[in-house]
Amino acid sequence: MDIYIMAGGPEQYVPDLVRYTKEECIWVGVDKGVLYLINRSIPVEAAFGDFDSVSEEEWETICEHSATIKKFKPEKDETDMELALNWSIKQQPKRIGIFGATGGRLDHTIANIQLLLKELLRNEQIHIELIDDKNKVHIATSGVHIIEREEIYPYISFFPYSEETVGLTLEGFKYPLKDKYLSVSSALCISNELISEYGTFSFAKGILLVIRSRD
Repeated sequence: MDIYIMAGGPEQYVPDLVRYTKEECIWVGVDKGVLYLINRSIPVEAAFGDFDSVSEEEWETICEHSATIKKFKPEKDETDMELALNWSIKQQPKRIGIFGATGGRLDHTIANIQLLLKELLRNEQIHIELIDDKNKVHIATSGVHIIEREEIYPYISFFPYSEETVGLTLEGFKYPLKDKYLSVSSALCISNELISEYGTFSFAKGILLVIRSRD
């Protein structure tokens, strides 16, 4: 089972959701993101948020079309996205995709990337990624990772997300690497591409922010 979360970021950055809508998936809405799902006739399993950004009429629509609603006070330690993500992880899915979480306020985008790191360190069994019309973002820990070419997101970048990344090796890429050391400030591994259907990236120590993108 996959779980997809729709946040309330700028709607123009939300990709076509047809490729993500399938039988074995659950959709969760966060604040105004619930309306994005309703407007696309996507069933809402759970709605999270303080809903301070919606009108009274929109709130009535959310109540009418959501199977479960979890409303919180605006003053709280967790973000609405964090609460939705915590609930989603408890459902034990194989994968969590997060939409509507980028493209607006930069602090919100960074906070959502921070959540990827937090949850990865807590539970490496669930693949969690941010997805928008131009990008897919996830975080990887040390080990060997197989990556598949995607026509829609041809460019792949790797950014150190820890003080150091040790032994980075890229195979099957246009610009290969062998046992490379990267410091946290490095931008060496930006805009690479796969030259076959599959490639691998591996490293012995550290954390990488992996961004797949398109123009």
